Amino acid sequence: MSPTRGTDSTRERIVAAATAEFARHGIAGARIDRIAKNAKTSKERVYAHFASKEDLYRVISAQELAAIAEATRMDPADLPGYAGRVHDYFRAHPERHRIMQWGQLELGSAGSPPDEAIRQTVAHKVEQVRQAQEAGLINAGWAPLDVLVLVNQIATSWVGQPGFDAEQDPGVAAARRATVVAAVERLFPAAGGAPEA
Repeated sequence: MSPTRGTDSTRERIVAAATAEFARHGIAGARIDRIAKNAKTSKERVYAHFASKEDLYRVISAQELAAIAEATRMDPADLPGYAGRVHDYFRAHPERHRIMQWGQLELGSAGSPPDEAIRQTVAHKVEQVRQAQEAGLINAGWAPLDVLVLVNQIATSWVGQPGFDAEQDPGVAAARRATVVAAVERLFPAAGGAPEA
C-alpha cells in the first residue's frame, strides 16, 4: 500500500461506508450522500477519490475477491475441502456474498462493462481446474468453467436463505456443511478418490 493511500483515513472511511451501503442496497440502490454521511465526509470528497458509484463498487469488489481468495484458497486437487471453506466463509460473512451478488446482477447485464476483477479471478480458477484435469486430478469429462460454477453454487447454497438460517443450531450447521462437502466429493472426489463416471 502506498504511503499516501495508507495515511488517507477519509478514503478508508468511504470504502467502509460504501461496503455496508452496497451490501444493504445494491449498486443502483446505494446513495452517495448516505455513503458520505456515514463516512463523515462530503459527496465532493467521495468523488475526489472515486470517479463514480460503479468505480467505487469495483474497488470494493476487487478487495472482497482478494479477501475471499485468501480465506478459501482453492486447491483443485481437493475441491470438497475448498467447497467447505467457501461455505464457512460466506456463512460467517453473508453481507460479502450479497455484495458480490449485486455486482453480478447489476453489472453483468448486456451493455454494462464487465467487472475486470471478477473476470480475472474466474479465468485464473478455470485455468487451475484445467491444469488439474490434465494432471488427472479431476474428471476431464467436465468443462472447467462448469466445474467451478457447480462447486461454488453448491458451496453457497445455504447463504442468504431467509428463514432457514436465523434459528439454526450448531448441529444443523455442521450437518449442512457436511452435506455441501459430500455433494462436491460425489461430483469431484479429492485426488486419490475414485472419480465419478
